[in-house]
Amino acid sequence: MTTSITTASAPSLKPEIRHVDVGRPWLWLAQGWRDLKAIGSPAFAHGALIALLGGILLMLGSSHLYLVAAAVTGYLLVGPVMTSGLCELARRRAAREPTGFDDSLRSLTRDADGLLHFGLLLAIIALVWFVASAVLLQTVFSNSAPSLAVALWGGASHLSPAQWTAYFGCGFVLALLVFVLSVVSVPMLLDRHVRASDAVRTSVRTVVANLPAMFVWAALIVAVNALGFATLLLGMVVVAPWLGLATWHAYRDLVT
Repeated sequence: MTTSITTASAPSLKPEIRHVDVGRPWLWLAQGWRDLKAIGSPAFAHGALIALLGGILLMLGSSHLYLVAAAVTGYLLVGPVMTSGLCELARRRAAREPTGFDDSLRSLTRDADGLLHFGLLLAIIALVWFVASAVLLQTVFSNSAPSLAVALWGGASHLSPAQWTAYFGCGFVLALLVFVLSVVSVPMLLDRHVRASDAVRTSVRTVVANLPAMFVWAALIVAVNALGFATLLLGMVVVAPWLGLATWHAYRDLVT
């Protein structure tokens, strides 16, 4: 074939980063909500798929630390792919293009290499986190890691303070790292067909240049996701597409 373009051959670039005020993330959420209402069922279909995937992985990985590692690693591998469809829907609505579910899947073929490389990076980070948390618990606290089922759905009385600190402390570090690396990466891959490394570097630069706004954005993401988890993942049908669509607007506001 003579029409394929891969991120491996894409030129390196350094786009400009806008500085936004601390309240700007609220606008991204509002814009994402308007997109969600306008796009409707195609966006909710992505949310249902994400909720279903999350439920399956939680069930499969809740009994043992290393199964949890495999579950989260798998989720991080496909997570960017799922988000890409929502960012594509937001891009299409802004460009007044069709926003059907099939249209959203075109993002998977337009920049498959970049999404794959980015997903692999997040998967490696997840694996490092689980290995580090297990080593920390064994060597420093002389205890084994609690299962995800115990941590999320009950049995908190069986967890020692050391387990709580190590398990969720490591999780916080992982979540923070993934946020920094991915805040604009996926929409940038779709919009500009750049290398995954360029998208990640731009994401890091964006966070550094807008620390107050990024702190608010991260807090809003946590709060909105908490609504989804509080409903045993049923709320993720709405929450996941809402945040995915808002991510596109954050990217468009932050990167020129």
